[in-house]
Amino acid sequence: MAIILFLIPFAIAVIDWVAVWKSWRKLEYFAKPAVMLALLGWIAAFGGFRGPMLWIVLGVIFSLAGDVFLVLPRERFILGLVAFLLAHVFYLVGFSVYGPLSNAPVAILAVIILITSSRLYLRLSEGLQRSGLEKLRTPVLIYSIVISLMLLSALATLVRPDWRFSAAALSAVGGLLFYVSDALLAWNRFLAPLPRSRVVSMMAYHLGQFGIVLGASIQFIFT
Repeated sequence: MAIILFLIPFAIAVIDWVAVWKSWRKLEYFAKPAVMLALLGWIAAFGGFRGPMLWIVLGVIFSLAGDVFLVLPRERFILGLVAFLLAHVFYLVGFSVYGPLSNAPVAILAVIILITSSRLYLRLSEGLQRSGLEKLRTPVLIYSIVISLMLLSALATLVRPDWRFSAAALSAVGGLLFYVSDALLAWNRFLAPLPRSRVVSMMAYHLGQFGIVLGASIQFIFT
């Protein structure tokens, strides 16, 4: 039953992907926030508004807010950035609810993410400077740090003994796709347009959210 009902947010996501592909803005205004609303409805249907799952719920709520800010006819970029930053913080807490984890695999992951995120930020910083948007360098830096920590916490579930493997695998893939989605958006916005980057980014974003929610649900609800 849970998987069947999950087809509802997935179907709405597909509609949004088509709207982005075809540049049907009016349909996108409806479909993009509707995906996260349907996801919240799915969580509520299985009693997910409690316990550690509440952190993930808050992440979905602030992601919904970010979607609304960025899809408005007059985009509110800073408000959207803050909303998604808070969403990443809540996801980070949700993945780390059993306490911090420090071991060799996590240290290796941290180094890889640090190198990748640092190089990406340096490129974005150059793009911001060329575009006369130097004032965004600090907000983008803070966002880069937070999303990197979220990704680390998501990937770290794979080596946590207190996480079920299926839950950890979905969460890790979800966190990675969310990271990739934001990286594509930032590259397209501040460096150079990429072919069909909005569609690819939106697909990665929604699939990332689905992975995070399904993984956390397996861990915190369906136990």
